[in-house]
Amino acid sequence: MTTDGPSAPSIASIRAARLSAQGLVDGFDSPTAALERLVCVQAQDLAAAKWVLGARVREASAASIDRAIDDRSLLRSWPMRGTLHFVEPEMLRPILRLTAARLMQRAAKIHLGEGIDDAVHAAARAVAIRELEGGRSASRDELQAAWAAAGIPIEGQRGYHLIWRLAIEGLLCCGPVETRARQRFVLLDEWSPAGADEPADDDETLARLFTGYARGHGPVSVRDFAWWTGLTLTQARLAVSAAGDSVVAVGDERYVAVDASWPAARAATGRHVLAPFDEYFLGYGDRTVYCSAADAVRVVPGKNGLFLPILVADGEVVGKWRRAPERRGSTAIELAPFSGSVDADEFAPAFERWAGFWSTTLGDVTVRQD
Repeated sequence: MTTDGPSAPSIASIRAARLSAQGLVDGFDSPTAALERLVCVQAQDLAAAKWVLGARVREASAASIDRAIDDRSLLRSWPMRGTLHFVEPEMLRPILRLTAARLMQRAAKIHLGEGIDDAVHAAARAVAIRELEGGRSASRDELQAAWAAAGIPIEGQRGYHLIWRLAIEGLLCCGPVETRARQRFVLLDEWSPAGADEPADDDETLARLFTGYARGHGPVSVRDFAWWTGLTLTQARLAVSAAGDSVVAVGDERYVAVDASWPAARAATGRHVLAPFDEYFLGYGDRTVYCSAADAVRVVPGKNGLFLPILVADGEVVGKWRRAPERRGSTAIELAPFSGSVDADEFAPAFERWAGFWSTTLGDVTVRQD
């Protein structure tokens, strides 16, 4: 690791650098290029995750994201924090080698409560292989039906937890697109075979993961990285050390990739309409740089893990938005500013792009007080 030596970066410069690093300023040429920069993108909600990428890719459409999924350029599974992400294909198995044991330990009590013991797991694994081998795929309902037919209980959340466990151990992943918001399941080794470009060991994985995170999200702290990956602080510090001279310190506690442009600009500019679970909000442990603590609660009402779509003005999260059901090929949008007011006209170009991505026509854009 090299040291840049300047004083702590300003809030304005951090916002500007992060917008640039995440591709929200100049954009990327393809979904693959976006994922190469960001490494992992939370994709718990598939439709939302498509727009996370779409907001960063020039001339993107939902169909172009679907093509990248189906041609296996974007891999979707549960590599980090126990939740779904788009991940670079060559990084999924190496990341799981870092995260799986801790994820399984944390889930052990839940699995015990669901009656998922070693015998149930082994039986479910055997059925999944039988149903999917040979390049076949199955929906969640089809896979659970096969388990039920084999006498494996799937009531409640058992079916989901079985899929999750088999994915965490590297047997399953999400495969071809089935609907706007769903994919079918496949065997990982058939859908995306291991290649020579995978990191050779945990040190290389940590180095590539932290360098990629700093490049696609920077400036970032060690605690940000620990949050984003779900790794321990000890592992996060090892990652910084493993990254070596590929990252540079800016200020006392944040890092950027050495090949990043720092500072990207003195001030953040632009208007962005971002998805639920977008990396600009979700990708950091400390969100106070771009959103006050009071407003952050409004992005995650009830602290229930459901992140709402956000409005970003000059790098600051200034409100939420929601779409109305499409009517006659047109979709209306309602903005909810956090304080003061927002100018709907300023956000109109970003919403026009969003509408084009989803092949709908933008209807009225109105403002209400939350």
